[in-house]
Amino acid sequence: MSKGGIEMGKQKSLVRGVLAGIAGGLVAAWVMNEFMAGPGQKLQQAVESDEENREPSSEPKEDATMKTADAIAYTTTGSHLSRADKEKGGPIVHYAFGALTGGLYGGLAEYSSTVTSGFGTSFGGVLFSSADFLAVPALNLAPSPTDQPASALATPFAAHIVYGVTTEFIRRILRSLL
Repeated sequence: MSKGGIEMGKQKSLVRGVLAGIAGGLVAAWVMNEFMAGPGQKLQQAVESDEENREPSSEPKEDATMKTADAIAYTTTGSHLSRADKEKGGPIVHYAFGALTGGLYGGLAEYSSTVTSGFGTSFGGVLFSSADFLAVPALNLAPSPTDQPASALATPFAAHIVYGVTTEFIRRILRSLL
């Protein structure tokens, strides 16, 4: 049984919670990538097959993580990244963000069982809403959700739920050991 996000009898520890969350976030970022490449891609194809006016893309898209990597490089060096470097930098941004948010989640989970509600699904939903709906469009890294069909959000939403559940699963395992 849990109280305050950790097993009863286990002493709360912000450091251990953050470390377990970071590890969970890193694993979850990888699982999220695998989901997007497999089931997520199939989900998106199924959703898109229902849309009438789909424009095929002739060149690969630059996602928010690639744009973020480029912005970081430009801010620190004054130079933009090449396409190849953006493709290398994007995953670094993705894993760093996954670790950061996982660490925050793990720390908060030490003190509130509300944070872990739904076995991480609430966390995944909040992360999707705050990142994809608010931060990414506000930073001009992607179009606003209001400028996209709702169907375009199905796969990213599902991927964030997968991220949240995986983060919680790994966090619980590691936290029981720490």
